[in-house]
Amino acid sequence: MKRAGVIAKAIAAGLMALALSSAVAQGTKPAQPASSAQATSYAQRFASLCASCHGANGRSDMAGTPVLAGQHSFYAITQLFLFREGRRDNPAMTAVAKTMTDADLRGFSDYIATLPAVPAPPVATPPDAARMSRGQALAQEHRCVICHGADLSGGQQVPRIGQQHEDYLQLTLHGFRTGKRPGYTQAMGEAVSRIPPEDLDTLAYFVARFPGAPAKPPPK
Repeated sequence: MKRAGVIAKAIAAGLMALALSSAVAQGTKPAQPASSAQATSYAQRFASLCASCHGANGRSDMAGTPVLAGQHSFYAITQLFLFREGRRDNPAMTAVAKTMTDADLRGFSDYIATLPAVPAPPVATPPDAARMSRGQALAQEHRCVICHGADLSGGQQVPRIGQQHEDYLQLTLHGFRTGKRPGYTQAMGEAVSRIPPEDLDTLAYFVARFPGAPAKPPPK
């Protein structure tokens, strides 16, 4: 846990430096909304660089690939930063992020935040009612809804997790439990450290099939 605390502090320091670089780039003035040309540029770059795995609309069915649709800019930029700095272990994403400047991190994350939430496609087999009920109880018991919201849509640095891919949720939860998946705080590691692995799988099952409607598209 001590090592995790050191890593979290290093990540927080890096993110602060990124924020400061943004302020310097803006002449210490508050960051201004991206211009139409900038937004178009990152939309095009997302289409050519990211869409093959994540989908043009931010939702693909590729195994182990997270849904980006409806995700928040601050969360997205944090994850891109972690990949770029080698803090998250994913060779493909690290290779992509290594090529990004600070401006690129902001540009891509701002574009991702414009992608409206996309509901999971309907499935032929309805969810197991008992397992859904157990998952909902676990989400309440372990206070998932306190940070991620009753609709699991998250906000700011907290990710949207409702209707995220089950395999990705499983990988993430177990990664936080073992310490393999870093966070910019210790909150998730502490939250799941005492949860049995089988309960983490049930949580992933429930969250992936969460019946709540996707959030409204971000304001333009």
